[in-house]
Amino acid sequence: MSLALVHSRARSGVHAPAVRVEVHLSGGLPQFSIVGLPEAAVRESRDRVRAAIQCAQFEFPQRRITVNLAPADLPKDGGRFDLPIALGILAAGGLIPAAALAGIECLGELALTGELRAVDGVLPAALAAARAGRALLLPQDNAGEAALVNGVQAFGARTLLEACAHLTGTRPLTAAIPAPPAGDDDRIAAADLADVRGQAAARRALEIAAAGGHHLLLVGPPGCGKTLLASRLPGLLPPASEEEALEAAAIASVSGRGFDPARWRQRPFRNPHHSASAVALVGGGSEPRPGEISLAHHGVLFLDELPEWDRRTLESLREPLESGVVTISRAARQAEFPARFQLVAAMNPCPCGWAGDPSGRCRCTPEQVQRYRGKLSGPLLDRIDIHLEVPRLARGELRPDAPRGEASATVRVRVVAARERQLARAGKLNARLGQRETEVHCRLTPADQGLLERAMESLRLSARATHRILRVARTIADLAGSEAIRTAHLTEAIGYRRLDRDPMAGTAQRAALAAG
Repeated sequence: MSLALVHSRARSGVHAPAVRVEVHLSGGLPQFSIVGLPEAAVRESRDRVRAAIQCAQFEFPQRRITVNLAPADLPKDGGRFDLPIALGILAAGGLIPAAALAGIECLGELALTGELRAVDGVLPAALAAARAGRALLLPQDNAGEAALVNGVQAFGARTLLEACAHLTGTRPLTAAIPAPPAGDDDRIAAADLADVRGQAAARRALEIAAAGGHHLLLVGPPGCGKTLLASRLPGLLPPASEEEALEAAAIASVSGRGFDPARWRQRPFRNPHHSASAVALVGGGSEPRPGEISLAHHGVLFLDELPEWDRRTLESLREPLESGVVTISRAARQAEFPARFQLVAAMNPCPCGWAGDPSGRCRCTPEQVQRYRGKLSGPLLDRIDIHLEVPRLARGELRPDAPRGEASATVRVRVVAARERQLARAGKLNARLGQRETEVHCRLTPADQGLLERAMESLRLSARATHRILRVARTIADLAGSEAIRTAHLTEAIGYRRLDRDPMAGTAQRAALAAG
């Protein structure tokens, strides 16, 4: 038979569109052409495929070879089509049975020696293959990743010769099984909330943020524990569901930054440096790749030294914070990546970091403090639910024999219980409630409504900030096991927005008083 068809998958964001690799052998002078919008790496597969077939002790056909990658309007890139092209040539030449390729999808890069090299974006391809009801033949190094998907048989081959032996039935491969997931116990033990000394208010805010999925801003002097607190948030979150874990793992799979199948059930914690560009944070490039906010999907994104970030980079967070997705548009293609992350940001109260400290060491002028605060836009701060001042610890609280606080496991029990109440009531976390859902589930008594309106007037809160206060108050009530939002719950939620209008006003005044 001079025509063969091999099923494969391209990569488009976190999706894996189907590609039909059609191979035709015809008479005429020897020629090898690839059509169907291939990019440079795909066009170069001609030399890799030829050398790999010859090293596998097959005779490369001295005929006119035409490879069509359909659909023709879908860009194809990378070396993932090497294996299907090679198998298509062998099937068209009658060296392997073409019927064996009907129920299987193939992808993998070939070395000149015929070895199969791992490719990225395997997990979305495995999910798509499972939906199509086909098995998957791919490099051995990718087999464990593909095996994470229920309902798909993933066969890992080390060489082109092993792949051909499997298809001919002379030496069938064994379906891969997923590696046992790494437990969270060691990770949580290494980042336990019990390590945080003192800071009762910050620990409380962290628990509320974990319970409702709220964004958190920590403002305090150097060394007060802001980074320590942020790193403890993942240990307070409940384990990711299989659906959430697969979504996050699929993003890591297409990122090109490596993927560890043994840790796919762990919620991500991303901590990019403040010198990162907007493309690194949000994603992009000529070939769209996910950024840090997508790699933190269903996890935590920690931005330290928030005013040191480029303002335009921070402004690019505004839409993803609301929508939970980021769309990257280029002239030739468009990609959409999920970005439902929980933001924890940290900053100093002034350029030197010591405004408001009882030692009075700060010498920043109010104008310097205002310029420092002005690096952050009001709309961005408006989208952060909880603003909290973190004071410097007293010397006695740092002693080795000082009492330790609650462990992460203890707090996580309360967090899980509060989340279960939210899911049973609205089907989503409080931080993700829409305007109408907020009105339904966050009702106040007339007296408390008057209290909220007075807070709106005195703090000059926007409508968005007001809705976020209501959602935080609903989370506080859920932690207390209350069906209704009480005055104490609302008062505490308003207290977490006291820095909303001017986060540095109070610290600047205290710094001026301390300086005498």
